[in-house]
Amino acid sequence: MKHLEDFKKVLTLPVLVVALGYFVDIFDLTLFSMLRTKSLTDLGLKDEQLIDVGIRLLNAQMLGMLIGGLFWGVLGDKKGRLKVLFGSILLYSLANIANAFVQTVEQYEILRFISGIGLAGELGAGITLISEILPKGIRGLGTTLVATIGVAGAVFGGIFVEYVEWRGCFIVGGVLGLLLLFLRFKVHESSLFENKTTGHEWGSLRVAFFSGQRIRKFFLCIFLGAPIWYVAGLLMSFAPELSKELGVAAEITSSRAIAISYLGLAFGDFFSGAASHLLESRLKSVRIFMAITVLSIVLIFTTTHGAGEFYYYLLCFLTGLGAGFWAIFVTVAAEQFGTNIRATMATSIPNFVRGAVVPMTLAFKFLKPDLGFISAMMVVGVVVFLLSLLSTFLLEETFHKDLDYLE
Repeated sequence: MKHLEDFKKVLTLPVLVVALGYFVDIFDLTLFSMLRTKSLTDLGLKDEQLIDVGIRLLNAQMLGMLIGGLFWGVLGDKKGRLKVLFGSILLYSLANIANAFVQTVEQYEILRFISGIGLAGELGAGITLISEILPKGIRGLGTTLVATIGVAGAVFGGIFVEYVEWRGCFIVGGVLGLLLLFLRFKVHESSLFENKTTGHEWGSLRVAFFSGQRIRKFFLCIFLGAPIWYVAGLLMSFAPELSKELGVAAEITSSRAIAISYLGLAFGDFFSGAASHLLESRLKSVRIFMAITVLSIVLIFTTTHGAGEFYYYLLCFLTGLGAGFWAIFVTVAAEQFGTNIRATMATSIPNFVRGAVVPMTLAFKFLKPDLGFISAMMVVGVVVFLLSLLSTFLLEETFHKDLDYLE
């Protein structure tokens, strides 16, 4: 009964508004991967160009998120968490609407970059706000609810793109973001930020990164979350090509693979958050769900030759379920650092994890000519998961940590 009461306590307006914001964020974030083949084919590309140009556009979006993560993070510590929630959603909503009218790959690339900058601010600022306004005993449940509702945006997107032309999808994504702005006016700023003390630098990159200990935690947090975007950015985004290489009997689409894996991710976020609450440990929960992810990926690579559509998508769901420790990961990232640089780190780290798709895809392209499609994908995955597992033993456990402190 106590745990049920804890869940009820997190059902507050700020949590629900942040969760809806993340829903729109994920809807817009995954749209390109779902629409890659349709949109690029409509622009006149075909065959190998769909992969090469697709990687180029995905990397442009991720580069924007890397830059945006630092920009919005610093702004969140200097000007407030709410200002980031307003500014970021406005930028990526307008960019997505403009994306509906592109006529060339170059225009597409510029707008994916701008969208990436906007998309970078939503999650980190929201998680920082929720972590600071909820009591430490239930703040993990708050971030779990945000992530669970949020990742469902990809499920909605996967259904939506089946019935709406790709340009219309981008317009709807942008309009949803603009509508959400009105709800934000009812949310109040974090008291930890409003009562900030003088004598400390707020949102300082020098404080954040000119410290060996903080740099170490920064990279360990990135390693911790990287497997989630190995799944989302490589395995699911390139599911059509991977399934063909594996000899799957049915035609697999990226939109369905992404939507189904994100459905699993939504369940995984809920159950990993609940497990963290019951175990009173963030990192133990991560290890459990990482093991589920690895097992599911092994089954994809070893048991899908000649398999049908249902079996392959079932494994996509299970892989997403295992990778559903995103809620725990972003909570750990927020809890590792003091209030004066918390938004900087909590916003930049998830975006560096998303941006890790860039070196992953580059490593995959480098290895593919010599190792082949499947082996190259596997090698990248092994490295990513080993680094993540190592980080679970080197990072500080933060479940009971008091967040009212400064760096």
